[in-house]
Amino acid sequence: MCLSVPGKITNIKGETAIVDYQGEKREASLKLKKDVKVGDYVIVNAKFVMEKIPEEEAKKALEIWNETDKC
Repeated sequence: MCLSVPGKITNIKGETAIVDYQGEKREASLKLKKDVKVGDYVIVNAKFVMEKIPEEEAKKALEIWNETDKC
């Protein structure tokens, strides 16, 4: 089972996005999801942006994630 944490796109270069996971930045391909822009929250799997999610949904998920991280 995989658990995906939302990340925020901070930069786009060609078909590659830089996704910020609360301070940890990683590259992800945009080949499967091209309708995203800087500032969007996304779900990444196997280094591919799979889905764009609403900001409010992403913030709720991150809040829950941060709470479970304290356990």
